[in-house]
Amino acid sequence: MEKNQSHEAQLLMQARNELLQLHKTLVDSESALYDRDWARIRTAGQHLELLLHDPWFAWLRRISALVAEIDEAFDSEVGMTAAESQRFLERIRSLLKASETGTEFERRYYAALQRDPAVVVAHGRMVRLLKAA
Repeated sequence: MEKNQSHEAQLLMQARNELLQLHKTLVDSESALYDRDWARIRTAGQHLELLLHDPWFAWLRRISALVAEIDEAFDSEVGMTAAESQRFLERIRSLLKASETGTEFERRYYAALQRDPAVVVAHGRMVRLLKAA
C-alpha cells in the first residue's frame, strides 16, 4: 500500500485481498464438489478451463470480476478516491449475501457456507473486515 492512499483505499485493498482469499476458498470448495459429483479434475489446465467456461463455476466469476475492477481502479492514473473506495466496499458487502431462496449467487454461497467450514472461516474474516471499514 502506498503511503499517500486514503484510509478508505487502504481498507479497500485489505478487503480486496480478503475477497481474493475467499474466492480461492470457494474455488477449492466448488472444485472438490465438482470432482466428487461430476467428473475428476485431472490437470491444472482442465481446472482453469472449467473455472473460465463451465456453468458450475459461473457464479464465482462475479467475485473475480469485482476483484479485477478493483485492481483496474487502483491501477488507473487517477488513483483511488475515498468515495470510489467506499462504493467498492459497498459492492463487496452487497455481493456477499447468502440466502437459501435468493439469487443463484446467494443460493450457491449459502450452500458453500453450509457445507464447508473453510468457507465459513473465510467469510467470517471478510465480514469482520467489512464491519471495520
